[in-house]
Amino acid sequence: MNKATETLLVNSFIDGVLDPEKEMLGPVRDGGHIIANTAPGCWGPMITPCIRGGHEVTKPVYVEGAEPGDAIVIKIHSINVTSLATASGNDAPVDGRFLGDPFVAVKCPECGTMYPDTVIEGIGQEAIRCANCHADVTPFVFTNGYTISFSEHGDVGVTMSKESAETIARDGRHYMMTPDASVQNPIVTFAPHDLVGVVARMRPFLGQLGTTPSRPIPDSHNAGDFGSFLVGAPHDYKVTEDELKEHRTDGHMDISRVRAGSTLICPVKVPGGGVYLGDMHAMQGDGEIAGHTADVSGIVHLQVHVIKKANLEGPILLPNEEDLPYTAKPFTEAELKSANALAKQWNIEKLEESLPVSVIGTGSNLNLATDNGLQRAADLFGVTVPEIMNRTTITGSIEIGRHPGVVTITFLAPVEYLKKAGMLDVVRGQYR
Repeated sequence: MNKATETLLVNSFIDGVLDPEKEMLGPVRDGGHIIANTAPGCWGPMITPCIRGGHEVTKPVYVEGAEPGDAIVIKIHSINVTSLATASGNDAPVDGRFLGDPFVAVKCPECGTMYPDTVIEGIGQEAIRCANCHADVTPFVFTNGYTISFSEHGDVGVTMSKESAETIARDGRHYMMTPDASVQNPIVTFAPHDLVGVVARMRPFLGQLGTTPSRPIPDSHNAGDFGSFLVGAPHDYKVTEDELKEHRTDGHMDISRVRAGSTLICPVKVPGGGVYLGDMHAMQGDGEIAGHTADVSGIVHLQVHVIKKANLEGPILLPNEEDLPYTAKPFTEAELKSANALAKQWNIEKLEESLPVSVIGTGSNLNLATDNGLQRAADLFGVTVPEIMNRTTITGSIEIGRHPGVVTITFLAPVEYLKKAGMLDVVRGQYR
């Protein structure tokens, strides 16, 4: 293995499948930095059949010293959008152009080629053509879509008219600033323009950030909701429910709080962890209810650190304090003074010291995702699910990351629990 580096520059991508048997980049040292130029997620890969997953994430990075059962702490130092424009919207799959799953196994409807290479012929929703027979091969079309351009200040975006969308469509890779190594077709080629003149605030985050699963899984399906589509599927990446639970690492979260300043603690299931990222979004409300948002290229700066023998079942997010629910924010001096006075009045000898955590749960629907997150939190701290439910109710909240099945179980965790789990220093560092 090569000598571990302090800083690793990442500008290469996978074919849509996270495969633990493939060589990783790196290694980067424990405490080192990853600088990545990311490619847009969702729609571009969705209309590029040779990408065998719904995204085009970076090649995984080997972190020195990370072994299965450990955790990797990922601090997001910065996220900067480089795209000048993008397109997005609600999708509809096109029958006859895929085998079981339009995100994973695209088939040309004319020549029958699986995962065909494509060429772009003109603009619009029929522009993506099979390189072999030139049939219209896109497995998805918009039901309602928009093209959005971004301010040079990075504060807002505005949705485009038909004329402007078509201008952008004719030079898609330029306007999306697609990385050189990316093979995706730019989604602005479709020139959608159902929404015109809508103003949207920008606050970029990563829809994909995590560690490599312990069996090959399409990148967009590395979570309990999208991953459920693989159960019993008719293509090469089918799994059982037990296999999905065992191998996934829930790197595809679409949680808008995974942004600059936040910290993510990820399970390690393969040697080196295999940190990967992508699917940067320019903005998104909780739930990503349209199924997609404004996917963009961008530059990301991460710092990684290994926690030994953490034995996490899924990721834990430490959001920016301003992103925490009101009830989960660290207490102010005035609040603690009031609490101590009340405790003294009732002869309570000691108040619990606590800090915020957000345990991520995923499942095929939001109820199952909630159950998953509650159980993960209980297992993490060696307590019962009812205790986590009570703590979440009075000192936190359950928030939707992505509909249909990603949630965060956010609550104030006792420092004794965090210390026992080996995470106290990391959490205190986030909220000091």
